[in-house]
Amino acid sequence: MKKLFALMLGLLLTACAAPAVVEVDPNLDLATLPDTIDVHTAAALQDRNDVLLIDVRENWEYEEGHIPNITHIPIGEVSARIAEIPTDVTVILTCRSGARSGQVYEFLTSQGFANVHNMDGGIVAWGNAGYAISQ
Repeated sequence: MKKLFALMLGLLLTACAAPAVVEVDPNLDLATLPDTIDVHTAAALQDRNDVLLIDVRENWEYEEGHIPNITHIPIGEVSARIAEIPTDVTVILTCRSGARSGQVYEFLTSQGFANVHNMDGGIVAWGNAGYAISQ
């Protein structure tokens, strides 16, 4: 009986830990995006030609794992590489948890960027949601 209970408890905990499937319309109007978006919205938009995801973590963090096909500009290089950030697409910034990308968001908006968004929770939330991480 104890083994059966332990097995059932294990199955229940595994089921609770499974990532939720969240449907986000990949054709949604980018002008309606809030300043901070969730990982599900970022994932739904990442393959659009008018969206660019940028990881602002340090090189060693990026090399440990990153969102597939993401652009990498470490936070310390953003001001020197600002010309590489297009103004004619929607930019979604991410880092480990959303704090550093929030700082870059503040910097870019102060520089006149109007279509910039911060991904809440960063790569941690991305991975916890079950989305792919490349090495």
